Amino acid sequence: MIEVEKVIIVEGKSDKKKIATLIKEPVEIVCTNGTISLSKLDDMIEQFFDKEVYVLVDADEAGEKLRKQFKREFPHAEHLYIDRSYREVATAPVQHLASVLLGADIDIYTEYL
Repeated sequence: MIEVEKVIIVEGKSDKKKIATLIKEPVEIVCTNGTISLSKLDDMIEQFFDKEVYVLVDADEAGEKLRKQFKREFPHAEHLYIDRSYREVATAPVQHLASVLLGADIDIYTEYL
C-alpha cells in the first residue's frame, strides 16, 4: 500500500472528482460536504497531523467560512485559492486548477497545464 503524504480538503464530490483527474501523485482528497462539525474536524486533525494538508474551497461565502474554521483549528494546513471570478472549484477551468495545484508542489498531468 502506498503511503499518502498529501491531503487535499475540498467541499464537495464534484470538486473531488474534478481535481482527482488532474493529479498524478497519490493524494487523499477529503470532502467536507460544505460544512464540518468540530468533532469531524478534530478527527481530521488527528488523522492528518503528520501529513501535508491543503485546503481548496470555493471562493464564496460558504468556502470562506470553512477556510476560517480550518485556519483556526488546523493552522499548519496550506490554503490554495482559485481565482474569485470562477467562484467554485467544480466550475473553474482545469488549466487554472492544475496551475494552482502545481504551485503547491502537487504533481499534475502535464496535458492539463
